[in-house]
Amino acid sequence: MNGTRLFFFAAILIVTLAITIWASRRTTTTSEFFAAGRSVTGRQNGLAIAGDLMSAATFLGFTGLIYLSGFDGWVLATAAIFSFLLILMLFAERMRNAGQYTIADVLSFRLSRRPVRAAAATTTLVVVIFYLVAQLVGAGLLVRALTGMSFVPAVILTGVAMLGYVVFGGMLATTWVQIVKAVMLLMVGAAMTVAILWQFHFNVLDLFDSAAANHPLGDKYLGPGGSNPNPLNTLSAGVAYAIGTAALPHILIRFFTVPDAQAARRSVGWAVGLIGAFFVMTSIIGYGARALLPAGSEEATAGGNLAAPLLAQHLGGGEGTFGGDVFIALVSAVAFATILAVVAGLLLSASGAISHDLWFNVFRPNAGAAEREGTAVARISALAVGVVAILLTILLGDSLNVALLVGLALSVAASANFPALVLCMGWRRFNTPGALVGILGGLAAAVVLIMLGPQVWPGGESAAPFPLTFPVLVSIPFGFFCCWLGTVLTPRRVEDESTYYELLVRSQAGIGAEEPTSH
Repeated sequence: MNGTRLFFFAAILIVTLAITIWASRRTTTTSEFFAAGRSVTGRQNGLAIAGDLMSAATFLGFTGLIYLSGFDGWVLATAAIFSFLLILMLFAERMRNAGQYTIADVLSFRLSRRPVRAAAATTTLVVVIFYLVAQLVGAGLLVRALTGMSFVPAVILTGVAMLGYVVFGGMLATTWVQIVKAVMLLMVGAAMTVAILWQFHFNVLDLFDSAAANHPLGDKYLGPGGSNPNPLNTLSAGVAYAIGTAALPHILIRFFTVPDAQAARRSVGWAVGLIGAFFVMTSIIGYGARALLPAGSEEATAGGNLAAPLLAQHLGGGEGTFGGDVFIALVSAVAFATILAVVAGLLLSASGAISHDLWFNVFRPNAGAAEREGTAVARISALAVGVVAILLTILLGDSLNVALLVGLALSVAASANFPALVLCMGWRRFNTPGALVGILGGLAAAVVLIMLGPQVWPGGESAAPFPLTFPVLVSIPFGFFCCWLGTVLTPRRVEDESTYYELLVRSQAGIGAEEPTSH
């Protein structure tokens, strides 16, 4: 095992666990557990949202994709930024004013509560489980590659830390872990960006030319099509990251943590600025890895995922030097921190789906939740989902296709959650059957088309019945169609239209919105 890297990994764990201990003393009510008492400022929430999106998949994945295929990786990063424009225009204020703890709160405000909550909770759990397993697999591979620890202990270590953040610290601990991680990642990214540009006398064009010269495609590396010759594949991936990210449950629940709609708007502005700066850095790091790492380093980067840490080692002086060892250890530890923060947010959204949506609003709708019982059920739900995710990750092993799981999570969020949320807040005629058919239809379409796609179907792209890696070009329109079909085939009800106006007033004006409970 590498002692320097283990030291930095341990330091990250100690800092984040200290935050959890501090937060646990301030988390006693259900509102504090799920929404941090709605006391998070716009700036803090913007940093936390940025921390949610700046995961290992984006930091390591996007830099690796740019290292391997150039322009196509940059397209996905741009699509992820675009998702926050959708969030700002469609969801940020409305979610804060209309909801309580989960996205099902918004849907059930004007639709039949039990069936809609059950359907929304189902899609939330599907998205979270797949995304959670993908992050845990990534954590296991990262820790194993960089410290020498075997896969199973690495997954257990990450999972136990994740459970500690959520079970004891709730949303407050998760928020501050995300903030600390975001600041660390931005600092490390800025340091690497300056070090790369220093090598080229801060001439970005020289960087691009050198990167293209070191790639087998030459100048074509700087144009589209580097990852796949089918342009529809690049388009579908971009749409999945743009719309899927905007509908991810653990991103949307962050808007329940701020005191009012103004803070929700401000948090999106901070998030867009920080994430934009981050993706500029990842682009330079990706192109820098291609320009500076020795030819034939593709295998050492483990499919591009270790391009950023290996570049850090190169910038620090190379393998075997003190500077190189410290720099790669720091970058690796920060990448590990990104995984810890993201899995905590995912686990919290799953806990809300089980305890708030299913337990207290589907299975026991008339029981009434005492504050103590609500918090206890939430903690038990988080523990159960976390244990299932850890066991599932260990069972499936390190050969699991992480890209497949992330693609499935984004596709389900885009195809099932997005159409129902948009139409619930924007179409007066929309009703409960439309929501149920749309959510379940979008979910089924995304899952079936991925199963028929080139990542799953035996024989790969040449034999797959469905040619696209991400099915969203078909499944999103199908989700909207199912919402429309389920609505128009059922009788129009006056109650549905009256509750639409109630939701419209509350979501736009904030009348009746949840108030902060912590200060």
